[in-house]
Amino acid sequence: MIELADLLTSTGGVTFGPVFAQRFVSFSYDSRLLATRPDPGDDRPAAIFVAVKTEKGDGHDFVQDAVARGATGVLCQREMDLSSYGVTCVVVPDTRLALTSYAHHVFSRPSLTSVCITGSAGKTTAKELIAAVLARGPRRVFRNQGSINGRYGLSIAAGEMTPDDQLAVLELAADSYDEIRDLAALTRPHVGVVTSIGEAHLATFGSLAAIAREKGHLLEALPPDGLAILNGDDPLTAVLAERTSAVVVTVGENPAAHLQARNVTVSTQGVAFDLVDNGFSARLQRYDFQLPRMVVASLLGRHHVPLLLAAVAVGAWFGIPARDTVAALADVEPQPGHLRPLPARHYALILDDTVNASPAAVSAALDVLALFGNRPRIAVLGDMWELGYREVDAHRRAGEQAARVADWLVVKGQRAQQIAVGALEAGMPRSQVFQAFTDADVLRHLDFLLASLNPQDGASGIEGHRSHPPVVLVKGDRPARMERIVAGLMATPQFAADLLVRQSPGWLQVQPLLQDRPTWVDIDLEAVAGNVRAALEIVGPEAALCAVLKADGYGHGAVGVGRTALNNGARMLAVACLAEAVTLRRAGIDAPIMILGYTPAWQARDTLRYDVTATVYDIDVARAFSQAAADLHHPARLHVKVDTGMGRLGLRPEDAVSFVRQLNTLPGVDVEGIFSHFSVADSEDPAHQTHSDVQLAAFESILAQLRAAGLLPPLVHMANSAATLSRPTSHFNMVRLGVALYGLQPSTAVPLPPAFRPALSWKTQVAQVKTLPPGAPVSYGNTFHTGRETRLAVIPVGYADGFRRSPQHWGQVLVRGRWAPIVGRVTMDQTMLDVTDIPGVRQGDEVVLIGRQGEQELTADQVAERLETISYEVVSQILARVPRVV
Repeated sequence: MIELADLLTSTGGVTFGPVFAQRFVSFSYDSRLLATRPDPGDDRPAAIFVAVKTEKGDGHDFVQDAVARGATGVLCQREMDLSSYGVTCVVVPDTRLALTSYAHHVFSRPSLTSVCITGSAGKTTAKELIAAVLARGPRRVFRNQGSINGRYGLSIAAGEMTPDDQLAVLELAADSYDEIRDLAALTRPHVGVVTSIGEAHLATFGSLAAIAREKGHLLEALPPDGLAILNGDDPLTAVLAERTSAVVVTVGENPAAHLQARNVTVSTQGVAFDLVDNGFSARLQRYDFQLPRMVVASLLGRHHVPLLLAAVAVGAWFGIPARDTVAALADVEPQPGHLRPLPARHYALILDDTVNASPAAVSAALDVLALFGNRPRIAVLGDMWELGYREVDAHRRAGEQAARVADWLVVKGQRAQQIAVGALEAGMPRSQVFQAFTDADVLRHLDFLLASLNPQDGASGIEGHRSHPPVVLVKGDRPARMERIVAGLMATPQFAADLLVRQSPGWLQVQPLLQDRPTWVDIDLEAVAGNVRAALEIVGPEAALCAVLKADGYGHGAVGVGRTALNNGARMLAVACLAEAVTLRRAGIDAPIMILGYTPAWQARDTLRYDVTATVYDIDVARAFSQAAADLHHPARLHVKVDTGMGRLGLRPEDAVSFVRQLNTLPGVDVEGIFSHFSVADSEDPAHQTHSDVQLAAFESILAQLRAAGLLPPLVHMANSAATLSRPTSHFNMVRLGVALYGLQPSTAVPLPPAFRPALSWKTQVAQVKTLPPGAPVSYGNTFHTGRETRLAVIPVGYADGFRRSPQHWGQVLVRGRWAPIVGRVTMDQTMLDVTDIPGVRQGDEVVLIGRQGEQELTADQVAERLETISYEVVSQILARVPRVV
């Protein structure tokens, strides 16, 4: 509860305008988290909205939204007349500093004692356990909710405290150096708990030693009459004892621990152990205190043992009776996203561990999955973030463990593909590993798998896994948003808001955007999935679909697009060259891959080594493949290309039959397919239509001759995207889906059906806004001069990103949902916009180069028309330094 008088005194703030509300229940940092405003006659306290200016946005932009949603006060950095809303306005020089000042005021109350917990994993659970034990005592206990635990978050949490709170159980986290030191100075802890030191935030701290140093700041802040509780099973934590003058107690299964857990029993129902006093009472000088003999908890996993022991130790320090401690710990249930069992569809059980993920936490979760050895076990794992140089190794180690304990593995995300690699290398059968990039693909696969495993659904079940309902572990880091997978699997999804993490309106609306630079491409792989399914509806079951991934998937990212296409029905992938095929193979894609372009004879061996199919039209190259097949004892799968009128690679039609006959005489050669390519299938010009008819007829003639000679290859394909959509007779038994795969129309003459949608948006941010006088030059060459006082916005994108400079450039882009013309020359890394007629443009505003913003849309086709080219070129020329965000 926040009293206005306390807020003004502690922050030095002043009110602006009339004072309405003088008491607030909490600070609100996100207008979307506020409830609907109560009726005008309702005088109960509500939240005060804090308008914080951060690196990514300015909270002052959302004041009106906050007021509309129920805030009765606003803490801001500039004077705002809110009298018409009946809202109190408090002005301070810096809202973040004001929050810290208020929190210092709260935590400095003489009647308040703080118990602070930090560590690489287990902080939230330890906090809940300790708070539950202390709540059995006479003093009122406050704990910060969820994972609001950093510099900013803990100050926000202080707003919910009341003068009646006597004990504060606080979780402290750090993602920057000295953050624990600053939080400890703020909270003034009397008891400090360090749960573990592990591989978390390595991208920031660089090493486990640096992480340990950071966590140790909590112990340095403890007074001599305070208590430090350390995990005695973790060597990096135990050695922190030398960092404090407080009483030190170690806890764990280690026989050297002052408070030891012995005879530990871990099951699918929870954990139990006996307590052994190895000098614990002496350390606390509580010789008359009776420790509990045994602890039983419903928390899953052995990793909870030191956390339960820490709660026992804190309870003993504060004199909580043993029977009350035992009862409190037995009553604690798993928190949302912390290995919480939930019923799933198909009678399965979910282990929801989606709150976050570090290597140690993933390992602990897999250990829990192993406990369900009599049931089919499915591990669904997402990306782990902020692991620095250990990223690949950490994900592969997770895969190796998954191969040992899970029957099936499902991975989602770019980083998580390495989990699959680790599992496959550890011997997990390929048929039991599913790799995906989208929630929908994961859910479709799990739905199929669970239905197959569950004979109660009427399915026969998968052999060897039919007697018990399956268990599904779901885990991933925050940006992976694996709670969406849990929501999609729940038997009772209507209760998701109460049972899952990150279910607030803010979290539900926002996908964390963690791009590498302020110019990025958004890739909607679910759009790709939908486009594949829509194409398969068109071609029907008679024809397979080959997804064309040339030029890094037309600039969309070949690995993600390829995996998604395969997950949704594509049977083959096609690339332009061997290097593109190797990229897919190294990403763990083992589906058939075909090279559409030229493969020289000297690449024959590598082509076979990577199990890739080549295109041939030259007998000498074919002979090289035959020799490579003999040398490597690996068949050379080849497709014959016929030039029926494209005037590009391929055999002349009159040479095709004899060439195929020759190929069939070469040892080790498997003539898998034959194909041709339309040159004008996307045109409505009658002459072009006739040309396409001639091409098709020539190809059909070749096929007839091969069929008569008994030489027709198994795969026959000619249709590109345009022909797939407009010429059913060209489908044969496979079509090659290129531009339509990405939701781009082949041409205005062959538009996409409504089920297709674009998968790519290109965005950047305003880097600077300045005002130039009339006549001022802009960019190289002084080719443009302002004709009036002009507000100029600079955006960090240029021709080195694929944003065309000449002979024509984009012309205009979208800022705040309005058109902003490009002025001056596009430079290598920056471009200038005239935003004079767009009010309020400032640094950090999103700029759309391709895609939708507000009511306006700038499509790749529109850009292509401006550049006098085709959409294929527009998207394919977005260069690699522009990160793709899936």
